[in-house]
Amino acid sequence: MSRTPMLLLACLSLGLAPAVSAQDYEYDPTSTEFEPDYLSTYSIVVRDPETAELGIGVASRVLAVGRNGSTFRGGVGVIVHQMSSIPFYGRIGMEMLMAGLHPQEIMAQLVRSDEASERRQVAILDIQGRSAAFTGGGPVGLDVYSYEREDPGEAWKGHRCGVDYCAQANSMVGPEIVDGMAESFESTAGKPLADRILDALDAAQAAGGDRRGQQSAALFIVQLRGGAANYSDVAEDLRVNDHVTPLVELRRLLTVRRSRGVIANANQRFEDGEQEQALQVLIDLRNQIPRKDNVWIALGSMYLKMDRRDEALDAIRRAVEINPYNARTGSGGLPRNTSFEALWSDPAWIRIMDGR
Repeated sequence: MSRTPMLLLACLSLGLAPAVSAQDYEYDPTSTEFEPDYLSTYSIVVRDPETAELGIGVASRVLAVGRNGSTFRGGVGVIVHQMSSIPFYGRIGMEMLMAGLHPQEIMAQLVRSDEASERRQVAILDIQGRSAAFTGGGPVGLDVYSYEREDPGEAWKGHRCGVDYCAQANSMVGPEIVDGMAESFESTAGKPLADRILDALDAAQAAGGDRRGQQSAALFIVQLRGGAANYSDVAEDLRVNDHVTPLVELRRLLTVRRSRGVIANANQRFEDGEQEQALQVLIDLRNQIPRKDNVWIALGSMYLKMDRRDEALDAIRRAVEINPYNARTGSGGLPRNTSFEALWSDPAWIRIMDGR
């Protein structure tokens, strides 16, 4: 066990957990660094027991919601701290998870140490699927909490935890936001975790979402050594910082992220004799991300293999329109791509490469 968790456990056992005061951590309302209602939002923390992946999805009417409020470590756990967010919950909470404490015990200690806990909303989910959630104004340890509003027009806050997830929200239209996320996640078992998160966020938005509107969203997936070349735990880190429809854009980014694998899969299916099915996969991908030139190039190559020259040329024309760099004569350019050698002498090909 590392020195930090050992020190932390020693402090906790003596009742010496660091006290968090409003003076120490509350944001100055006159500051321009943070909005007064910073991280008023809805989010979901999740786990896939089959893949040992953990994930976070979050959306809000603030700029760059993914920048703060999320703490994660592959093989350990995920934590969201929102409403009036402070790093204390994420940093100390993760140390306590690494020390082996139960999320419920961690939450109780953190809330007890925070003099401004009524302004927090926190959810913790560990790699074993154990969870805890807290919404300021309510008790610690409830799997489901719904703020009782005196005025129907007042903003709603609350959370709901189930098997392998916790959904939480504040500044919302009502409890249907967390119910939508929870029911979506429960009904999508078997799908990739990233898709389940996006489906849950979409369900929340369909139920009314943040009553102030939309602006940003983020998706994180972590898995022990699940990142690039096994040097990182971060398998997915996708963020939309400022957009009219951030959830639509977040899903598009995930599609772009996966596109190389989809193209490789389609090419393999083509070689295995499933030509029409493989072509349809690329057509569907093109329809989802029509501004990605690599998809048009893959589609053109497949059309050419099927001896559909006109469609192949149309696809290549589109790829060059999107990115003129494709017409370069140097290494990696289409004029040297042997997949299209059968078109090199075609006048239509020459015109495309010449920019005519």
